[in-house]
Amino acid sequence: MITDPFFYLCAIPAVLLYGIAKGGFGGNIAIVSVPLMALVVAPQQAAAILLPILCLMDLVALRTFRGRWDRTNLRIILPAAMVGVLIGALTFRLMNEQHIRLLIGVIAVSFVINAWWRRDQSQARPASPWRGRFWGMLSGFTSFGIHAGGPPINVYMLPQRLEKTLLMGTLAVFFTLVNWVKVPAYLYLGQFSAENLLTSLVLMPLAPIGVRCGFWLLQRSNEKLIYQLCYVFLLLTGGKLLVEGVMGLLA
Repeated sequence: MITDPFFYLCAIPAVLLYGIAKGGFGGNIAIVSVPLMALVVAPQQAAAILLPILCLMDLVALRTFRGRWDRTNLRIILPAAMVGVLIGALTFRLMNEQHIRLLIGVIAVSFVINAWWRRDQSQARPASPWRGRFWGMLSGFTSFGIHAGGPPINVYMLPQRLEKTLLMGTLAVFFTLVNWVKVPAYLYLGQFSAENLLTSLVLMPLAPIGVRCGFWLLQRSNEKLIYQLCYVFLLLTGGKLLVEGVMGLLA
């Protein structure tokens, strides 16, 4: 188990932020969790420590949003996400993490700028098999290595302007299946060392606390604010990943 106090100074807020996002408040703010923990440990180790906690959070979120999900969207995005996870597992030893960060950053920032530029003209988009499969697969792929599946799937989901609990419930089902499917691959790749699992166990009580806090905030916020927050955090986290990717490639 990790005993460095500085690690927990970073890991505790990282886990709580992820839980709050899974509870429906703040959307893509969860993407800062791995980089925050990576201030102390390697990003791959941070991702391995987080995965069991995320699996528990997903079950709490699934229970919280029970019955509130869009089956049409799930039938489109889930099979594609499974393909993305498989690609992520097969290329885990080959892919440069900075390329993934750069890719997500460019997509996220471009999407938000375009959405804000056209906000007075745009209307809600319906579910689309082709767009859904593309973004679902990309989300599964980027989720595998650094748990960064949020921005790609939000690029697809946000323009549909679903009711806030329906949106968050759909994402809860999506990430529950995506994260649990990653577990066997993480085992095969040797990511679950005794140190990582014990550290996950210590942090695990924070999982339901974060999710419940996020759901409480979601219920007390109007739908327009939730969407604005999602776009703001998508821009901030996308910009952060874009800078990290460029700096990492230049280093």
